[in-house]
Amino acid sequence: MSVLTDKKSIKGGEFIVRETEANEVFIPEEFSEEQKMMAQACQDFIDTEITPKVEEIDSMKDPELVPSIFKKAGDLGLLGISVPENYNGMGMSFNTGMLIADIIGAAGSFSTTYGAHTGIGTLPILYYGNEAQKQKYLPKLAVGEWAACYCLTEPDAGSDANSGKTKAVLSEDGSHYKITGQKMWISNAGFADIFIVFAKIEDDKNLTAFIVEKGFGGITMNDEEKKLGIKGSSTRQVFFNDCEVPAENMLSERGNGFKIAVNILNIGRVKLGAGVLGGCRTTISHATNYANERKQFGVSISSFGAIKGKLAEMAAKTYVAESLCYRAGQNIEDKINDLVADGMDDAKAKLKGVEQFAIECAIAKIHGSEALDYVVDQGVQIYGGMGYSADAPMERAYRDARIARIYEGTNEINRMLMVGMLLKRAMKGEIDIYGPAMDVSKELTSVPTFSTIDKSVLFAGEKEVIKNLKKVFLMVGGKAAMALQDRIEDEQEVMMNLADILIEVYAFESAMLRTEKLVSQKGEEACADHIAMTQIYMSQAVEKINAAAKEAIGSFTKGDEQKVMLMGLKRFTKMDLVNVKELRRQVAETMIAKGKYPYFFG
Repeated sequence: MSVLTDKKSIKGGEFIVRETEANEVFIPEEFSEEQKMMAQACQDFIDTEITPKVEEIDSMKDPELVPSIFKKAGDLGLLGISVPENYNGMGMSFNTGMLIADIIGAAGSFSTTYGAHTGIGTLPILYYGNEAQKQKYLPKLAVGEWAACYCLTEPDAGSDANSGKTKAVLSEDGSHYKITGQKMWISNAGFADIFIVFAKIEDDKNLTAFIVEKGFGGITMNDEEKKLGIKGSSTRQVFFNDCEVPAENMLSERGNGFKIAVNILNIGRVKLGAGVLGGCRTTISHATNYANERKQFGVSISSFGAIKGKLAEMAAKTYVAESLCYRAGQNIEDKINDLVADGMDDAKAKLKGVEQFAIECAIAKIHGSEALDYVVDQGVQIYGGMGYSADAPMERAYRDARIARIYEGTNEINRMLMVGMLLKRAMKGEIDIYGPAMDVSKELTSVPTFSTIDKSVLFAGEKEVIKNLKKVFLMVGGKAAMALQDRIEDEQEVMMNLADILIEVYAFESAMLRTEKLVSQKGEEACADHIAMTQIYMSQAVEKINAAAKEAIGSFTKGDEQKVMLMGLKRFTKMDLVNVKELRRQVAETMIAKGKYPYFFG
């Protein structure tokens, strides 16, 4: 595998066939003082406006409460982080937007309100609107004068969004479109002023997008949905009944709606990956403090090994999720900057930058949402009986977390999309997957050569593990592509197996690179817990990859070919045994002493 250091040469998905150096990745500890101050202002907003009112927000008894909090967020500039200054926004970088999404993730239901407005509600206009549309709408959206929502999903068009039945019919004089149809699960619908609506014109194959103002008329709604979680966010069915939309409110061009939807969802996915982190850290802090305070058998339950193990696992998964999200975010930002430097329009560059890293966006969404689910589940367990009580914070966290694996495309859909995209890029020659896959295939039938690894060099062993885990993907993915050919996308179970390997490789590598960079800055002793969390995760990643690969191999190979691949799998997932118990105890002791998750920003 080649080592590349020129950032312009980094491509999305390429991590699986190349070695990445620690100095190439961004880590959250490198955020500037200005970015940290913005994060603190966001946290102060949550502490003042959200946390004391969380019961009121979730009850939805006062229909003006959430809109008033939303407006205060706009007054602070939190709604305009990604909007350029000339449209009343803050004009901040992509990774700064990730950071604010991260912090706001601790705001429960309001994080959905925030994300729906700043992401899928505002960004279609920012990235696809013409100048007149931007001038008209963005200044109001950036300060919270108007709220936005995104109307894509229909009763019979969820993951298959392009099959929507909502129609847009052009008037005889060509002045306006009449939109008729039904949309469901629309966040912010109850108080939105702007609706980004996707509809079909005549018999078009693809959707077209429109900017619809509530004041246009012809819009009705069902009552608020009764939901499992995020109860304080507005979610309604929206009906468009001959809603007259001026022709100039078409977003982009006819038939471009599906492309808009896909690209905006890519941004939503990576932002959601970051958006679960605040919830993870808050849950861990609650659980740690409760474990310190709760006495059983005359001692705090935080002194028990079983509890320490849970706390450390919660921390390790969060640390890894942080590492991969901000690595991906900075790669996107670097790509955007490169494209702008080459003369591309800023909005187009942002779309292209995110599109280039769509695979990493999907990984961030999947890994983050599943890390959050694990964290809140273990949080309930640490609280014991109190965890099941609505009077304790875990009950709400548990319910609110569950949606993250569903929206912005289910995790199952995202798994299949990422593998399909990687294979398509390989077929187009954009990423050389098949060459390295052939090299691995030849390696399987050759006499193994065992190089000596200098274990005195930090992470020498871990880097060898990563290199071999990438070979697992190349071995299984390459053979699956050859054996199944055009049928591979129909073999969804195999696609899911390959996705799990891809996710774990990226996650483990991201954590290791972050830790390696931290050690170079602060020294090994100061980063002892970071090293421990990386090694804890490594042992799990290897086991998960082994299981996923074995299942895939068993599903499309047999006989000698299968035996050879299983022997290769055994070789490529070999690693020194790690004393996970002691590593967990080490991490947990630090958390118990500090009463929180102490690893963000350093």
